[in-house]
Amino acid sequence: MTTSITGPAIPRQEMIDPHTVTISGLALDAAYGPHQPADALRNFQRDIAAPGQFPFTRGLHPEGYRSRLWTMRQFAGFGSADDTNRRFKYLLEQARAAGAAARTNTGLSTAFDLPTLMGRDSDDPLSVGEVGRCGVAISTIEDMHRLYADIPVGQVTVSQTINGPACVIWAMYLAMAKQRGIPWDTLGGTLQNDILKEFHSQNEFIYPPEPSVKLVVDTIEFQSRFVPRWNSVSISGYHIREAGSTAIQELAFTIRDGVEYVEACLERGMDIDEFAPRLSFFFNSHNEFFEEICKLRAARRIWARLMRDRYGAKSPKSWLMRTHVQTAGCSLTEQQPLNNIVRVAYQAMAGVLGGCQSLHTDSMDETLGLPTEQAVTVALRTQQILAYETGVTRTVDPLGGSWFIEELTDKMEAGALELIDEIDRMGSYSDWKASTTRGSTPPSLVEHEAYQPRRSFGKSVIAGINRGYFRRHIAEASYRFSEECEAGDRIIVGVNAFCEGSEDRPIDILQISHEVEVTQCRRLAEFKSRRDPAMVKSALDRIRQTCRAGDPVAEGQGLNKFNVMPALVDGALANCTLGEMVQAMADAYGRYSGGPEW
Repeated sequence: MTTSITGPAIPRQEMIDPHTVTISGLALDAAYGPHQPADALRNFQRDIAAPGQFPFTRGLHPEGYRSRLWTMRQFAGFGSADDTNRRFKYLLEQARAAGAAARTNTGLSTAFDLPTLMGRDSDDPLSVGEVGRCGVAISTIEDMHRLYADIPVGQVTVSQTINGPACVIWAMYLAMAKQRGIPWDTLGGTLQNDILKEFHSQNEFIYPPEPSVKLVVDTIEFQSRFVPRWNSVSISGYHIREAGSTAIQELAFTIRDGVEYVEACLERGMDIDEFAPRLSFFFNSHNEFFEEICKLRAARRIWARLMRDRYGAKSPKSWLMRTHVQTAGCSLTEQQPLNNIVRVAYQAMAGVLGGCQSLHTDSMDETLGLPTEQAVTVALRTQQILAYETGVTRTVDPLGGSWFIEELTDKMEAGALELIDEIDRMGSYSDWKASTTRGSTPPSLVEHEAYQPRRSFGKSVIAGINRGYFRRHIAEASYRFSEECEAGDRIIVGVNAFCEGSEDRPIDILQISHEVEVTQCRRLAEFKSRRDPAMVKSALDRIRQTCRAGDPVAEGQGLNKFNVMPALVDGALANCTLGEMVQAMADAYGRYSGGPEW
């Protein structure tokens, strides 16, 4: 039978059994052994080494989870700031129930509603019907105070899933901390802040690509100077995977987006060892168990070599890829939703065996609505069972040295480098050497052009966005996967196999009342009525001026004069709203409505 994996052009005698092919399209052998070891095994010290040693294939730390567990970072956000604050406190209570002896690390991850994600206030006409629905509604610094009320943000790490208006949300957070008397150098957390993947997959952009990247650089520069414990950007493959990419595409596109930010920071004149240690990454953990493990191992190796060899980073901290992993929301099924508990458990196991530093486990009911307290508790308990009952914390990289694992890690690296090479060529590198000059013998992975030094930067990812490159590749991969499911070459339990005649969903769904929107808009109106209009106008004018001509305050703080962060922090302190500050920047940068791929 011809399948969507092999394609109709392959003769019958050459067909590959679709059940031997990974989701990324890698055909696997029935068994692996010493007769043909992976290149990495033949060059153990170069490619694998010990845990905590370059290129960090086996993990960032010599002791792994024996000395420090991964952070159990559960995603939360719905309704009003007060609603989400109560959920935060519940999660912290549940996470800490085991006590200090359990070495549990806690962290909060904040989901914002669609208006906030798009940089619009709750009273914006385009926000009607969406306030508080898919996350928490934040329009003002007062909302930020309510969101983190009675939470020791100087002691608990906070992640914020926000991209287009990330600089504004972060400015509000910093202003909130300043008003609470919490020093910025005590704040720990992560700003997702990865705008490039929005153009690839998620569409929550505001400004055109170039000024969007500039704003990311602003936050990186500001963080490196004033908020040393904060991760300035979480370079996110997660949403690329959720849009339908393969694991190899997720790996390549994510790393190349990270390279784009590195190059933009270097163009600004920043020292790589000043900012690279606080870059972080966010990957998906999908159904293909071993592929997901090897993806994370390959990711660390690629990034370490890029930072050291391509960009000349001297500090070992700059070589480290610190990784957050979330189980695959797109793999969860509406049918037989209790099955999702099992999916989440083994996806989480893959993230841990792959060596992640923090982990989020999806709730079983997320395909039906916002998670209930019961569902988020089960999701958290999944991590705790994994940490305390399975023994996975006792040994670092227990699969390392496996003939199969090392071969698959090599294949993931090679596939990603091929795509990175292709993206690089879209830029304008003056010193680019075409691969056709290599001859017929392919170089070893460590000699690959992607790892070679660069003397100029070409904005390759932006060029790819403008050509529709990323969207096309992701769409094609998504289509292939759908075809495979339709053909029965991919079994999804409860969807295309092992189905029940009648579906009964014995779980509750969290409902968001319309009253949330009414209350949020009333509070916003009251907030605006108490403001000093002159202060608001002055703050907004300064934001526009910074974007267009520069700001002497930023220069006085040792920042690039066009860095808008000081103006945004002062705007939050002057009680400007999210939507007002976003629009002030849009007055200078314009709004993006799509490129040629639309």
